[in-house]
Formats: sequence, C-alpha cells, structure tokens
Amino acid sequence: MTAYAFSLPVRVYYQDTDAGGVVFHANYLSFLERARTEWLRHLGFDLREMAERHDVLFIVREANVRYRRPALLDDLLDVTVKVERLGRAQFTLGQDVLRSQEELVCASINVACVSCGSFKPLRLPQRLYASLATVLEHEDQPKEQV
Repeated sequence: MTAYAFSLPVRVYYQDTDAGGVVFHANYLSFLERARTEWLRHLGFDLREMAERHDVLFIVREANVRYRRPALLDDLLDVTVKVERLGRAQFTLGQDVLRSQEELVCASINVACVSCGSFKPLRLPQRLYASLATVLEHEDQPKEQV
C-alpha cells in the first residue's frame, strides 16, 4: 500500500448514494475535489484568497477514474492526495478512495492554473510551485516500513 502525505476522512451519506445504497459514480469526483481543496489548505493555500489576490483559478483539465469496488451508505472512507507530476502551469495528482485500506477508486487528476478573467493558462504562483516541488520530492523518497 502506498503511503500518502494527505488523507481526508469522508462519511458516505444517504445523499451520496443511489436507490441501492451504493455511492453514485459522479459523487466520487466531489469526494476527490474536497480532498484536493483540503490538501491545498493543509499546505497553506486558500483557493478564495488565491483568486482574489493573485487572479488564479484551478480547473480540472483531465480526470482518469477507475472504479474498483463500491462504497456503501455509512462507510467511512479515506480520500488521499499525492503529487504525481509538476509542470509550470499544471500538476497531476494521484488520488485514491479507500475503505479500511481497500482501494475502491483510483484517479489521476490533472489540474491547470488559469486566470480568473480570461481562463488563459498561467504559471503556478511561485510559492505554490515551490511547495508542490517540495511535496513531490518528499513523496518520491522511499517510505520507511513500520
């Protein structure tokens, strides 16, 4: 199992499920989005502040999602975030949805940085780029087995 630097616990509520009590496939994208937002906040970046002060938005450019097993009503899930690749104007994250270490969903999400007004690509703010580079370097290090 991969060690992750960030994981967000998410409870499955009735509103997340279909008539059979199974999480509706599109709701996993919401879980992934929440985890990315909280991960950025954990790193010290507030999305609203970045938009207001730096004219920066982050958009999902590409999402590859593989559904392996269903999550069910009342499950407690862990939604993980890990940096896979870092570019000057975009980054790719590996995200998993786990139930007690069992992989239910795995995703690769490419996020692009764009201007608030024009939606044209922008370089990542320097402080964010440096932070993500540090995270990527740290995540690339071999994990010590406990």
